Amino acid sequence: MPHPVCHFEICGKDGKQLQDFYSKLFDWKIDSSSMENYGMVPAEEGGIGGGIMQATGEIPPYLTLYVQVEDLQVYLDKAVSLGGKMVVPPTDIPNIGAFAMFTDPAGHILGLFKGKEQ
Repeated sequence: MPHPVCHFEICGKDGKQLQDFYSKLFDWKIDSSSMENYGMVPAEEGGIGGGIMQATGEIPPYLTLYVQVEDLQVYLDKAVSLGGKMVVPPTDIPNIGAFAMFTDPAGHILGLFKGKEQ
């Protein structure tokens, strides 16, 4: 797969409740010590890692996947040209990389990710 799914994200109005729920449901080890209101779920046994977070402001609850790409803006522009809509422009994640988000023509939110080393 040239652009693999590399991360998932679950976002809701009560991030702590979601972290507790998924931790108990799947025995996930969730580390919320590195980022405020964001619990990191490490990748284990061939799976991908992800995050469970608190929605802020007007952000609705969502579940999304992130696809690894070489150039966030190029893929955002391509998504828009194919009928999608930009939701979040390219945004830096200090010491990690950058991300962006868009909706597909059906309204699903999808993320793009570019690692710091890419």
